[in-house]
Amino acid sequence: MTPNAPYHQGSRAVQDLVGVRELADHVGRSIGDGIRPVAAAFLEIQPMLVIGGADPAGAVRASLLTGDPGFVRATGPRQVSVTGGPRRADPLAEALAQEGTPVGTIALDPRTRRRMRLNGRARPTPRGLAIEADQVFSNCPKYIQKRQLLPGRRETEPGAPTRGAALTPDQRAFVAAADTFFLATVHAHGADASHRGGNPGFVQVPSPHELLWRDYPGNSMFLSLGNLTADPRAGLLFLDWTTGTTLQLTGTARTTHADDGSRTVRFTLTEAVETPGASPWSWTTPEYSPANPGQGD
Repeated sequence: MTPNAPYHQGSRAVQDLVGVRELADHVGRSIGDGIRPVAAAFLEIQPMLVIGGADPAGAVRASLLTGDPGFVRATGPRQVSVTGGPRRADPLAEALAQEGTPVGTIALDPRTRRRMRLNGRARPTPRGLAIEADQVFSNCPKYIQKRQLLPGRRETEPGAPTRGAALTPDQRAFVAAADTFFLATVHAHGADASHRGGNPGFVQVPSPHELLWRDYPGNSMFLSLGNLTADPRAGLLFLDWTTGTTLQLTGTARTTHADDGSRTVRFTLTEAVETPGASPWSWTTPEYSPANPGQGD
């Protein structure tokens, strides 16, 4: 995979199955390896960044990095620096302390419904970490719920994370009420982090070990589903936008394609990590995206 040929066999398989290879080729031209001035300016106003990758044991994780705006900034035509890095107890902390860890990142701004993805390789720095970009691109605002950042930040430290092999009743209710989550996937040449959104209930929790969600129409690149076709490992991140609590799930996912063209992803849980107050930020209640299925009906 290169900026000129951004798709691997897994993504091509899904594109061909859905019949969007030509459209994917057109959209794929937007993927580059450089950080343009408008992208650099966007990064510098963000208070959070989602990062995905595999931990040393091979489990795929999605983690939340936070800081005052400016904690993420472009420090070169193909490099971003992140001040602070992950918390010591974060499931990805050990991997991000190593040189050359493949990562996918997404900066999502609920205030403007804009998002930017940067995939590459991370290395630790004295102040946090740096990421050398292989792929940089933006996505449309579909399925992003609009929220405003409330003034001030919590000064208390995050609580101790709790781990489990199954979702608790409270965690199942939290996931079932979510309107947003982030998805980390991997492939032979790197990693990717993406966003999924919908009205509350778009993620179903049929058991303490399973999640289901419908894959809504997107940009036709099928980077995430393509990765899952080649490698089923996945990491999910759910955020409580009011309290800052995070729920990080790792496991495997597979996609079912129905005859009517719809797609459903089934995630099987290996481990859940809940961290109270992991983010210092609080956001307003959402204004749901007009693109969400069922919105305005």
